[in-house]
Amino acid sequence: ATNYNNLGLVYCYQGEYKKAETLYEKALRISERVLGEEHPDTAISYNSLGGVYNSQGEYEKAEVLYEKALRTRERILGEEHLDTATSYNDLALVYFHQGKYEKAEALYEKALRIRERIRGEEHSDTAESYNNLAGIYESQGEYKKAEALYEKALRINERILGKEHPDTAISYNNLAEIYERQGEYKKAEALYEKALRIRERIR
Repeated sequence: ATNYNNLGLVYCYQGEYKKAETLYEKALRISERVLGEEHPDTAISYNSLGGVYNSQGEYEKAEVLYEKALRTRERILGEEHLDTATSYNDLALVYFHQGKYEKAEALYEKALRIRERIRGEEHSDTAESYNNLAGIYESQGEYKKAEALYEKALRINERILGKEHPDTAISYNNLAEIYERQGEYKKAEALYEKALRIRERIR
């Protein structure tokens, strides 16, 4: 099952989702048969296959599998585990894509609290959570709340990853978008230019 999962991940990175889907399905069937549905490795298989569905826009299928992974992790690992935080995060993303912003917000907040407590505020995983929660606020027009969190994410990425990292470019872009939405065009322009320079360098 591990080999299927690993090869599936390679296909995911290459955007070959149908190939990845086939391998993840094989891995899941093996995990369910050998380990049972209530095993951490089976939860990984649920999560991986859910991710492939999510990447292809099949959100209802992804939701079912992410929920299975979450229930398994909550029962076995507990609600305060980093893997459970990942499940909160993944399920929240599916809710976000479906426009279920309140549900997404609640789960992103759970993931953030766990990561802040275990990883600390100065970790890239925590920055990701700030970024995700900011996206929810932005989608609901709460631009000041979004701005504060995007700024947090940016500061962390600059410190940990450096100012020339692709993830830092994403942070520049996100914050620029918020400035633009609020009519702060000069600020937005400066950050869009920073993001563009990074992306041109890493092509």
